Amino acid sequence: MPDAADRREEQEAYAEVSELAGSFIHEIKNHLSTLGLNLQLLAEDFQEPETQRERRALERIQRLQNESQRLVDISNDFLRFARVSNLQLVPSNLIAVVEEMVDFFTPMARQAHITIKSYIPADLPAVRLDRDMFRQALLNLMLNAEQAMPAGGELTLQAGREGHHVCLSLIDTGEGIAPEALSRIFKPFFSTKPGGTGLGLPTTRKVISAHGGTLDVQSELGHGTKFTIRLPVADTPTES
Repeated sequence: MPDAADRREEQEAYAEVSELAGSFIHEIKNHLSTLGLNLQLLAEDFQEPETQRERRALERIQRLQNESQRLVDISNDFLRFARVSNLQLVPSNLIAVVEEMVDFFTPMARQAHITIKSYIPADLPAVRLDRDMFRQALLNLMLNAEQAMPAGGELTLQAGREGHHVCLSLIDTGEGIAPEALSRIFKPFFSTKPGGTGLGLPTTRKVISAHGGTLDVQSELGHGTKFTIRLPVADTPTES
């Protein structure tokens, strides 16, 4: 088992690589911004095409704009993935965080014809959270559930204590995940969604791992998917 010095050295190496990757992606984004601006100016020049040639030119410019925006989206997702490291963890009330995210997500769910049910007991012990990062991880799972139910459905949130851990499950009634894809969904850049960056779920699992917890998945085609977060119980009282 690695000792504290080994772990510290590993964390420092990871931080150095993350910083290098972040600087590299920022440089790419600067060039993408210049590219996007020039494509926008070109599109404005062809906004009212008068010939078939101009119409073809406008279509090609629009395709380039879409690809440029996709590169920006991938860059932003990669930055979030690379920079999940040392979080600011404080003892927190998980119920309050979940209720906040349910309130935030409900308008989107209604528009997508998704019913949200929440079964969170009031006596859950405190867990240590970086609230901003955990909220983002929870939102990623909710959005993933929404995308799995294009015709609407039901999203259920359940929580409870299991020994020294608090478990939070998100269960959807969506399309489910094929067995051959299930083992790969947490791998960076793997996606079953057209246009997906493949970094949402890997980043979510990385955030949960940085909380000292785990993220597991169970799924069956045609019946839905269940993601389960397990977080260690905090040793100190819940903050107000």
